[in-house]
Amino acid sequence: MARCRVDETIERQAAGGFQFPLGVYPVEPMTPKPGYCVDFEPADGGDAESGEFQEEGPAANLEEWPDRYVFDVVISAEKLEPLCRSLLALLPGRVYPIFDYLGQDAYREVDPYISYDLLGMDRMLDCLRRFRGFFFEDGLCGFGAMIDEPFFYVFVDEHKIVTIRAETAYRERIERLLAAHDLAAIDTGAEGEGGEGPAGADSAAHEHRGVLVAPDDRPDLLTQDEIVEYLRDDWRLVLNIDPDANVDEEDRPLGVTPWRCLVRCLPGPDGKPEDPRYLDVLLSAPSLRRAEELAMEAADQLLPEGLDEWDEVAVITSDRLTPERWAELTHQPADPDTPTIPLEEGITSRSWLE
Repeated sequence: MARCRVDETIERQAAGGFQFPLGVYPVEPMTPKPGYCVDFEPADGGDAESGEFQEEGPAANLEEWPDRYVFDVVISAEKLEPLCRSLLALLPGRVYPIFDYLGQDAYREVDPYISYDLLGMDRMLDCLRRFRGFFFEDGLCGFGAMIDEPFFYVFVDEHKIVTIRAETAYRERIERLLAAHDLAAIDTGAEGEGGEGPAGADSAAHEHRGVLVAPDDRPDLLTQDEIVEYLRDDWRLVLNIDPDANVDEEDRPLGVTPWRCLVRCLPGPDGKPEDPRYLDVLLSAPSLRRAEELAMEAADQLLPEGLDEWDEVAVITSDRLTPERWAELTHQPADPDTPTIPLEEGITSRSWLE
């Protein structure tokens, strides 16, 4: 059974009785403050505020989200998992999973994933158990779930800070639950101003790091990237960005950019489906959608002899590259000031990973 293991040589940082996650820790002196603050959010169309793309599914029309309370919760690392399990128990048997990952895209810090399919809570809890170290300790990921009727959203970000958004009728129930986990409300003043709220690692200069180990002789232990691939399949996750745009985090258009795509190819019925092949493709494209189309074309161009088509082709990652990284991967002569990048879309190279 696939699972993960935390590097036992990593020393946990703590301040007083508060323990920081292994993968997120302050790099300057600070005093953590566990607890929570709560604010009211009217049904005001948060879509424009989020900056996220929603084409369909539960997050498609944020203006339809009802009046809600939002809780921001800071809790010591050893208490995070029990709190999350208690919060997820408030949800029904089928939910929409949410997942964030600090990936390799040059123009986006976080890869935001969401599922547009309802997933059985038992499957989600199984993954949380199997990849416990990744979800609750690693500094590269955030996770959560939501439902739209009645509206309830819970998310643990990459700092392991918990955010809850829920219809107003849930407020007392959530406050009782937080109190049961020894968390007290912190008054931040009117509309969250005028006072200091809860303080975790993100309240000071801090670092993120991966905390997993996966030796070559332990194929059952997965790396962070392998877990992301597993979750994309199991939770039916898709990138929650506009597939037809190509912009940076400031919404500035980038035009045609270099991309690196990893494509998983499964042989046909006569092959061995348990042995997928992975294709590394360098290409240029004006959008995510076009990059994935070109990556799949590259896979079709490399069909093994005697195979009419792949049984399955899936683009696992699609990351934009800086000109410098493109020059490095395409083995251009060393000239960091003027790297040559493609100005028109097309496939530059493709190679099988061993």
